[in-house]
Amino acid sequence: MAEEAKKKNLLIDEELYLTSGVHIGTQAKSANMKRFIYKVRTDGLYVMDVQHTDERIRVAAKFLANYEPDKILAVSARQYGQKPVKLFADTIGARCFPGRYIPGTMTNYNIPTFFEPDVVFLTDPAVDVQALKEAVSIGVPVVALCDANNETRYVDLVIPTNNKGRRALALVYWLLTRETLKAMDKIGSDADYKFTVEDFEAPL
Repeated sequence: MAEEAKKKNLLIDEELYLTSGVHIGTQAKSANMKRFIYKVRTDGLYVMDVQHTDERIRVAAKFLANYEPDKILAVSARQYGQKPVKLFADTIGARCFPGRYIPGTMTNYNIPTFFEPDVVFLTDPAVDVQALKEAVSIGVPVVALCDANNETRYVDLVIPTNNKGRRALALVYWLLTRETLKAMDKIGSDADYKFTVEDFEAPL
């Protein structure tokens, strides 16, 4: 397995991506996401190419490492995204909204939660739409996990993945946290990374 991952130059064994359901999309696909689709299954679900997911996790990690951690805002209204987004933010030193995003956080300096980030990370641009709108209005870049049906017009960096599944979100956030820590020079190698995928998995 490790040899196979090495051959394909993946961050982890391809089997781990597949058993976590990272590649399983929705029964609808947007025009924006078409290039990340590998095939459509007989049950109508679109399947994403994990090589694209893997590549974009690396790119996103290097991109986020260019910013001061406390100027990164991570958001997840999705139930299964709340635990992983919080652990991701806590570990790299970013701010986060696990759960309901408070409208005006980026645009209304009169509210207690007001914060002007330099970059915003979304678990699902369709669900985290208020945060997306505010990020666009103040002109900061947006990185987002995007499923087969997501519109990506206002997303600057797309990570194609199942952004609804519990295990899929845990795996993607686990990898993203690891790669961002490496890009920030906070850990030297994978061996220095103390978390498991299970640490990022939301409770049922």
